[in-house]
Amino acid sequence: MWRFRNREFVRQIGLSAAGTLLAGLAAGILWGRNAAASALLCSLFWCVFHLRRESRRYQGMRLLAGQIDELLHGSDIPEFRHFQEGDLEILRDEIYKMTIRLKEQAALLQKEKTSLANALADISHQIRTPLTALHILLERLKSPEPDLSARRQLLREGESLLAKIEWLVTALLKMSKLEAGSIALQKETISLPEFLADALSPFALAMDIHSKTCTVRGAEGITFTGDYAWTLEAVQNVIKNGLEYTPDGGGMTVCCEENPLYTEVRITDSGPGIPPEDLPHLFERFYRGGNAGKDSFGIGLALAQMILSRENAVIQAQNAPGGGGAFRIRFYKTMV
Repeated sequence: MWRFRNREFVRQIGLSAAGTLLAGLAAGILWGRNAAASALLCSLFWCVFHLRRESRRYQGMRLLAGQIDELLHGSDIPEFRHFQEGDLEILRDEIYKMTIRLKEQAALLQKEKTSLANALADISHQIRTPLTALHILLERLKSPEPDLSARRQLLREGESLLAKIEWLVTALLKMSKLEAGSIALQKETISLPEFLADALSPFALAMDIHSKTCTVRGAEGITFTGDYAWTLEAVQNVIKNGLEYTPDGGGMTVCCEENPLYTEVRITDSGPGIPPEDLPHLFERFYRGGNAGKDSFGIGLALAQMILSRENAVIQAQNAPGGGGAFRIRFYKTMV
């Protein structure tokens, strides 16, 4: 029996028995036989009560040790509900809290591991096509047939492919970091006119070459709260998407509005609009709609939504009443 294999418990039994005998002997010497019998009975009752309580305490400790052993060998979190108030209950509470924290940390590490594995799988899958095209291009460069003009054209195509691969890998790594929660977005008050000027500046040359325009309305005096760099990344992806569908000679409009609840930025292009069947899937990773260009990877809008969702903001897509696609971004001033 486990109680008698417990040296501490056996020692307490011996001390209790010795104490009972000494109490009876002392009472008999001092007050006689009846006093000795009373002292023995009282001492015996106390010893039985004390040993029974200690037995339950050791049994509880044994049960707790068994549950911890199960947990260490991969079992789910046990239900520590077998104990009464006291020191053992306090220990049980602390072990339970520690167990929950360790499980949460393990789940977070597993999530980061899964996110990294998915990101690597996505990267390897998506860069396969441009890498194949780059390999074919290099084989053509090795051939002595192309003249100087043709070689320069091939080099420009190679640079374009490398830029696409670089952008794709960078975007996917950003998404994996956001999913893993390893990036802490900062909060600061941002002036909307200056922000939109920075967002549009990288596209100024391409817009000029293709005779495209972008008109900003209502941004003066409006601010919003967010992480400047990451919000810039999200909005530029939306602008880039709109410019891809804006025909040469066409234009985009960026309309801004502020009220006590949110600051809204509405980006509208003059393209063919968004097919109804594509609207529910626009923000899915690697989704390419029916009107998607051949150079589209389908991750720009997904990255934009992922960033904005972590900034107390939402993005919605719809078709503008006058034609073209429209993206509405709302930066809420309170949690929603």
